[in-house]
Amino acid sequence: MTVGSSGTPERVLDPVERLSEVLFGLIMVLTFTCSISAGSDGHEEVRAVVIGAIGCNLAWGIVDAVMYLLTLVLERGRGLTIARSVRDSRDPAHARRSIREALPEPLDELFEDAAVEAVRAKFQALPALPAKPRLEARDWRGALGVFLLVFLSTFPVVLPFLFVSPLHLAMRISNGVAIALLYVAGHSLAHHAGLRPVRMGLAMVGIGIVLVGLTIALGG
Repeated sequence: MTVGSSGTPERVLDPVERLSEVLFGLIMVLTFTCSISAGSDGHEEVRAVVIGAIGCNLAWGIVDAVMYLLTLVLERGRGLTIARSVRDSRDPAHARRSIREALPEPLDELFEDAAVEAVRAKFQALPALPAKPRLEARDWRGALGVFLLVFLSTFPVVLPFLFVSPLHLAMRISNGVAIALLYVAGHSLAHHAGLRPVRMGLAMVGIGIVLVGLTIALGG
């Protein structure tokens, strides 16, 4: 979290982004833990799966962090392209149309022409724009946050295999922890999306189980 120019704290990652990363990490680690045979008595198999689960989320945490930064660069590059197009356009109607096309639905229909024209005038008054999109310190902190969320979300599900025996009991505890975390993540997402928390939590549990089953069935 950083502090903006107004003195109020700014989140590096918004709640939906953070919860999405947690869900991603949970589903990834479940594909490993669910592949352990309950009838196995070999510690080597369990050890290999646990190491594989942690290693997979380590790798995907890095990949997701890189994609987070790449997405920021692409979004800012598009923003600069639109800003230059509007600022340099000699056709006010074309410039206003470009502004409306850049707005997400339904905002593009909510702004009257006078408001869009005021935005166009501000674009016209802009000084020289950056030559290319740049990443700031808070963006790197955001990427680190993405990595940590994906990576650390494995541990509550993996820990039972490290400290609980016999194996079938560790599997039950691990699955219970994963289901609980999926529900909590879905419940929290519903609050931010204005949906029904209980229904969304249960739906997230169901989606997670289906995705894990498909991943294992396809050899993932």
